[in-house]
Amino acid sequence: MERKLINEILNENYLEKEVLLKGWVHRIRGSSKRYFIVLRDSSNIIQCVVEKSVNEKAFEVAEKISIESSIEVKGKVIEDKRSPIGYEIHVSDLRLIGLAETFPITKDQSVEFLLDKRHLWLRSRRMRAIMRIRAGIIRFAREWFNKNQFVEVSTPMLITAACEGGATLFNLKYFDSEAYLTQSSQLYLEALIYSLGKVYVIAPSFRAEKSRTVRHLAEFWHLESEQPFCDNFQNMKYQEGLITYICKRAKEQYEKEFKFLKRDPKVLDIEPPFPRLKYDEAIEILHEKGVKIDWGEDLGTEEERVLTIDRRMPIFVYNYPKDLKGFYHKPDENDDRIVNCADLLAPEGHGEIIGGGQRIHDKQELIKRIKEENLNPNDYEWYIDLRRYGTVPHSGFGLGIERIIKWICGLEHIRDAITFPRTINRVYP
Repeated sequence: MERKLINEILNENYLEKEVLLKGWVHRIRGSSKRYFIVLRDSSNIIQCVVEKSVNEKAFEVAEKISIESSIEVKGKVIEDKRSPIGYEIHVSDLRLIGLAETFPITKDQSVEFLLDKRHLWLRSRRMRAIMRIRAGIIRFAREWFNKNQFVEVSTPMLITAACEGGATLFNLKYFDSEAYLTQSSQLYLEALIYSLGKVYVIAPSFRAEKSRTVRHLAEFWHLESEQPFCDNFQNMKYQEGLITYICKRAKEQYEKEFKFLKRDPKVLDIEPPFPRLKYDEAIEILHEKGVKIDWGEDLGTEEERVLTIDRRMPIFVYNYPKDLKGFYHKPDENDDRIVNCADLLAPEGHGEIIGGGQRIHDKQELIKRIKEENLNPNDYEWYIDLRRYGTVPHSGFGLGIERIIKWICGLEHIRDAITFPRTINRVYP
């Protein structure tokens, strides 16, 4: 008999029919006459009833098994209106595959304990719901890029020069020289627009930031894109299209997961255009709300929380001061103190999920900015080369996968948006 997933059998076509299920014991309770086993697989959970009078050997197996034991169940699908899923299994045969030792995770465990046992906590229904939504978000992003004629590419994880500032680089020995883990694929994406046009990549990025906030990871997944013949405002329109599409598809696809997470999917009912604030306007709003911040200071976690806590739509903050952004951002033509960039902030206090902007496409202007940032132009010779041979205006953006998951799922901390979080104080398991 072919194994079925639980979700496959939850319909009238399987009523009163015998099926074969395999999975893990989520819960178990019993008496001298019958056992109730809640079976879990990758799709759902279902109650399985083992009657001693039906199969004594199966009952003996039920007496031995423990939580998280792996089992094989044969039985009839029976309608049960008391069940949250409407069905249960009346077991005709039960086989033990792997007997579990006493499972270490019980109710009300500390955050640190659950992080130490992350490899086991990933089995929880909460983490499964988040990881399913995560997979969908990445899939929906690819769908949108494909619909809009972007080409997916691969870029190196080992680099020789900083993209986002040398202070946040992880360095390592690369044969007889030194290399770094990438902070961003942006510079390499810029090289690819000249042959492939609009491009994107989904890959890990690494930042050695000594941050202990609810939205920072040392290793995170980065969705980045680059578009030729594109200015900062067109770049924002691309972001609006992508985020709106992801939210719409997630709401359609993951109703059960959102319900389990107690997240109202109506928060994903967003439509472009998103509100836009100049950096100057954002500073004024913060002053009105009692936040002490001077012009020229970056918006941190708290400032972005204040700007977005009462909003239901993402907002763009654009035209940041030049000193706050990377050397590659194009200075504004009317005010060279600022650059043509934009951060997209998620509502409900979640803050920045995307950073992007228009790149410098003039060779001399780029070299000037590299020197102003006390960087060595020789380290960026190949990048400067792109401005020597058919340069064009272009823009791009980078979306933090875990940050959008944090917002869409309504998570308190970004560590729950990834399988094995890497932070300033955690690299295990």
